[in-house]
Amino acid sequence: MPRYKLTIEYDGTPFVGWQVQGAGVSVQGVLTDAVVRFCGHAVKIAGAGRTDAGVHALAQVAHVDLAKDWRADRVRDAVNAHLRPHPVAVLSAEKIADSFDARFSAKKRHYLYRIVNRRADLALERARAWRVPRRLDAEAMHAAAQRLIGKHDFTTFRSTECQAKSPVKTLDQLDVTREGDEVQVRTAARSFLHNQVRSIVGSLVPVGDGKWSADDLSRALAARDRAACGPVAPPEGLYLMRVDY
Repeated sequence: MPRYKLTIEYDGTPFVGWQVQGAGVSVQGVLTDAVVRFCGHAVKIAGAGRTDAGVHALAQVAHVDLAKDWRADRVRDAVNAHLRPHPVAVLSAEKIADSFDARFSAKKRHYLYRIVNRRADLALERARAWRVPRRLDAEAMHAAAQRLIGKHDFTTFRSTECQAKSPVKTLDQLDVTREGDEVQVRTAARSFLHNQVRSIVGSLVPVGDGKWSADDLSRALAARDRAACGPVAPPEGLYLMRVDY
């Protein structure tokens, strides 16, 4: 059966997350339904990352095996036709080797977290970013963030519901920059713990508004205690930007 690699964009607002769950509409679920309606047989779609409810993706990656050898552009267009009106789009489809696995073949995952740092409420960016009204010092946040780079036990920044076997992860990038009223946190690693990025962002914001120092962030990491984490940032500011293979 030919295997296809799908690159997918979606607005996570109306979904319970990427993964099919007991109740609610998921990205994986509507994508599976669209592929089945196109190809006419049962399929299993595997994604590179299990984004949470409300989290968006600019380039999620999935793979699917089809019984027929379809042209890649035909797969893309037909699946998109059946995805409407859900806010999900297959940006590209390509035939790929059977050894490719969207999850296990991934070398690095890149995420962006967007903070709109202004007093006024959000209008166009509602459900697309986290509004923080207090002025944030992005340079202080970036300097503190470097304390988390490398291989660490990230228990403090891990959801209590995380199912990963180990809390030890290697963070390759954690950059904080400001562009006008927007503070952007960009991070990359081979893999992340459940809620790790949102937990880290939520702990960097107190640094930005002067309530925490870089040493406080280091102490939170060293505590290996979920209670030491700052408030978890909301999901709407988080984007899966790309996956490297």
